Formats: sequence, C-alpha cells, structure tokens
Amino acid sequence: MIAKSGLSLVDLDDEGVDPAFRGDVLAGLSQAQKAIPARWFYDDAGSLLFEQITQLPEYYPTRAETEILTQRSEDFARLIGSGRAVVEFGSGSSVKTPLLLSAIDPAAYVPLDISGDFLRASASALAERFPGLPVYPVEADFMRRVELPTEVAGLPKLGFFPGSTIGNMVARTSVDLLREMRATLGEGSKLLIGMDLIKDPAVLIAAYDDAKGVTAEFNLNLVRRINRELEGDIPLDALRHETRWNDDYARIEMHLVAKCDMTFAVAGKEFALRAGESIHTENSHKFDRRMSNTLLLAGGWTPRERWLDSGKRFSLILAEATVPRSAP
Repeated sequence: MIAKSGLSLVDLDDEGVDPAFRGDVLAGLSQAQKAIPARWFYDDAGSLLFEQITQLPEYYPTRAETEILTQRSEDFARLIGSGRAVVEFGSGSSVKTPLLLSAIDPAAYVPLDISGDFLRASASALAERFPGLPVYPVEADFMRRVELPTEVAGLPKLGFFPGSTIGNMVARTSVDLLREMRATLGEGSKLLIGMDLIKDPAVLIAAYDDAKGVTAEFNLNLVRRINRELEGDIPLDALRHETRWNDDYARIEMHLVAKCDMTFAVAGKEFALRAGESIHTENSHKFDRRMSNTLLLAGGWTPRERWLDSGKRFSLILAEATVPRSAP
C-alpha cells in the first residue's frame, strides 16, 4: 500500500524551474571545460531512457548487481535482519528493489527520487507487488539531507544505493553525499551500496556507447531538457555523444562534443563552443576494494561485507554508520 500519495521536497521558483538545476547549468557552462552534473539527466524522459540502457547487452552492471541480489538473499537476511525501513536513494523504476525487500522483510519502504511522476508510478507498481508494505515515496534531491516521513522516524533504517551511482561523483562530492546519507538515516543505520569495478577499458567504453545509440540519446536528452526548461537554444544536431576512459582517475567520461563552432543561449546568458570542445556530462568512477573502503570510511560508514558477481565485474557492499571519533 502507498501510505502517502507522495511527498515533494523539490522547491521550484515562480517560473516552475528548479533553481538548483538552473544554477548548476549556468555555472557549468561558464567554466573553461564546460560540465553539467549527471544528476540532471533524470527528468521523466531521461529516467525512461536509462531504464532502456539497463536492458542493453553491453550494459553489464544491472545484470551483475541483480545476480548478487538474487544469489545472496540469505546473507542479506542474516546481516540486515527484518523490521527496517528501506530508504532507496534515487530509486528510479525500483527494478532491483523487490529482490532486496523479499529477502529482509522490511517494515516500510521509502523511495527517494528527483523525478516525481516516474517516482510515483514506480512506487505504485511496487506497492501492488507488496500489498502489506507501507510505501512512502518522497520527491527529493538526495544530494542534500532529506527529512524522512514521520511514520518511519522510530524505525531502524537501511539505505539502499544500487547501480554504482556513487561513481558519478568526484571524490569530495561522494564523501559529502555519504555523510548526508548518514545524517538522513541516523544512528544504527546500515547502507547497502553498489560500486562498479575497474576492468578492461574496452568493456567499459562499450557499456556507455552502445551500438543502438540509446546512451547517446540519453546524453542528448540533457540538452533537450535545458532547451525546454531553461529557455535554451543549444543546437542538438551540432553535438555528438563521446565516451572516454580516463585512466588517471579510473573513470568513464561522457561528453557532448561540438561538431562545429557555435554560440547559444541558456536562461538569457550567451555561451560559445569551438569545434572539438565539449560539455562534460558524466563521470562513472570504477573502484577496487581499497578505493571503495576508503571512500566509505571518509563518509562515515564502516564496510562490513562485500559481494561480487560471478564475473567479478561489480560489487555490492554492506556498511554500518560509524560512531564519530577523533583518533584512528
């Protein structure tokens, strides 16, 4: 059952635009290397395109993570236990969520997502699948601390952050997010988080530049959103999708590269790109064990267990909220 029809924590201005979206886009386009945070991919159209990406043969992370969730259900039941409120950060279509919920017998489910219509549709479908489970969808930007519904305030919490979304952020932003998650979930909470692993760059590049061009459409949809919501006139046909492996930072990068010199406006401000210059739209950092452990510890979480899929492509980590201390 959906215990609330949906709580919105996204503040729009008088023009119906999220000021954080406008601010990030204008600031990013003003940099020497133009860049826009990947979280703005996920309007309703972007969310649907991403769900298509997860079904592509080149895109292994969803299959690998689903394998872990399917095969390790007994471990989750033992280490997480029943009666927790599961808080999913950036829930999307919640396709992996039923595997977790079936394993641990939760007391409530709180999906958080910035795409409101998509969130409510997914929450409704999940509520039908688990009719006795209270579901409290919250439309919110999970990059900030979120006030959870009062109905789950007294319950122990499990944060669920699948898909290696943590890899979309540079290190300091990842640490900030993990700290905000800890503040949202509170003392005694646990976190189940997905992290993609370093592997052959050819495999990684294919996963972000599929043969059908769905990822390219996903990337270009960000421009469509800017043009629609921020009165932009960026010429879509003058940009091409490009995927790069940056070995120094162990990350895949997605760019929109200008095919020719161009000028354009967004929210009343003028910008220019020379042929070959790009707008950097996404990072997807990859991890090994030490890197993931260091990141979690910096964010206030102590890793307790780590699982890999059979192909050793992807990891799922269970961590606990760490008691702050001033000594090693």
